[in-house]
Amino acid sequence: MSIILISNLNTSRFVLTGFTGLEVYYIVFAIPFSTIYAMVFLGNCMILHVIRTEQSLHQPMFYFLAMLALTDLCMGLSTVHTVLGILWGFVQDISLDACIAQAYFIHALSCLESAVLLAMSFDRYIAICNPLRYSSILTNAKIVKIGVAIICRSSLLIPLGIRLKFLNYCRPHFLSHSFCLHQDLIRLACSDIRFNSFYALALVICTLLLDAMLILASYVMILYTVLAIASREERMKSLQTCVSHISAVLVFYIPIIGLTMVHRFGQHLSPLVQVLMGNIYILFPPLMNPIIYSIKTQQIRVRIQRLFSLKGT
Repeated sequence: MSIILISNLNTSRFVLTGFTGLEVYYIVFAIPFSTIYAMVFLGNCMILHVIRTEQSLHQPMFYFLAMLALTDLCMGLSTVHTVLGILWGFVQDISLDACIAQAYFIHALSCLESAVLLAMSFDRYIAICNPLRYSSILTNAKIVKIGVAIICRSSLLIPLGIRLKFLNYCRPHFLSHSFCLHQDLIRLACSDIRFNSFYALALVICTLLLDAMLILASYVMILYTVLAIASREERMKSLQTCVSHISAVLVFYIPIIGLTMVHRFGQHLSPLVQVLMGNIYILFPPLMNPIIYSIKTQQIRVRIQRLFSLKGT
């Protein structure tokens, strides 16, 4: 063991951690995890295909849904090679540069997804609270600008990646997940990590926390508008258009909160809990979002059913 520790300290490679203590069952875990990744790829690709090919879905709401599906697809692509690589036995470690790149993409995609969910809540707010001006407010040009702004915001994480490159990693190079996270890497550093800690905290507050508060505020205003509608049937119809989005918000934020709590206050917990929460964080939203929108959104559901019926004939 001491030889492994010394060799890790003298290289720029980091050992990835799967389900510690359950290595003998990796081949058993590999099958369901491979199935989940296949569902992530096929589900999100199907959503993108349906939106692209169906002219009637070329509307702001579905453009934002396409952004969400693309983000989820990229999240799967950014982690599949290490997660499945460990389980199938052909990946054990990762270089520093690859680790920093993976950590950047994971955190940037989380930031992107949060921003897309915020844009979708804005879409629902305009559709319900100001329906007569919906088409004039959410024009194609505005949607493109929103998309560019969302991508530009994720570039705020670049300084963290650059700083990670120049830290001195003197502690044993063992990561607590089967993929790289910023908080995992700085935990192994002996350099001054105050910039990374404060900058990362500021980003979380200015992106994820602020987005969550704005989403909540938009739904407070939506609820206020809906309750003012006289017809109970119309109230229910308006609220039903928000069910898919609310489900997507919960599916995204609950795993993030859970993983944050485990990293902050779960030092006494088994490492398996951290690994499990990490995998839920990266896999649960990309897996569930296509299912949610396929079931709860009638336009998507009808097009998918039509797509499969055409293939069956």
